[in-house]
Amino acid sequence: MNAPEDFVRTYEAALATQDWAVVSPLIHEDASVTFSDGSVHRGKDAVRAAFERNFRAIESEEYRISSVHWLPRSQDFAAYQFDYEWRGIVRGQIMGGRGRGTCVLLRDGDAWQLVAEHLGAVSAPR
Repeated sequence: MNAPEDFVRTYEAALATQDWAVVSPLIHEDASVTFSDGSVHRGKDAVRAAFERNFRAIESEEYRISSVHWLPRSQDFAAYQFDYEWRGIVRGQIMGGRGRGTCVLLRDGDAWQLVAEHLGAVSAPR
């Protein structure tokens, strides 16, 4: 995974496994993730706890990333904005949602890792 563009599909596929062992190598030790409910999870241990809680709460989750827009980047830093959509079974009911997000990546050797992700709701057009 040498190009940051490769990270996006790798991350999407890793989340689809709902297995932290698959997601973990993509997450930086100092990562910070903000979910659309406003909760903030700082550090890889806190991110792990939040992701695993979601994996348990949402059965058969489908998570899709689209409309990726790359921001200026360097050899060791990249950031992108995207739309996301999820669907799964929560407490026996089919549920889903969508929103917009921003991710910041850092290169660690030959691999890219997520250092920040901020997910938010889609606001109505003005």
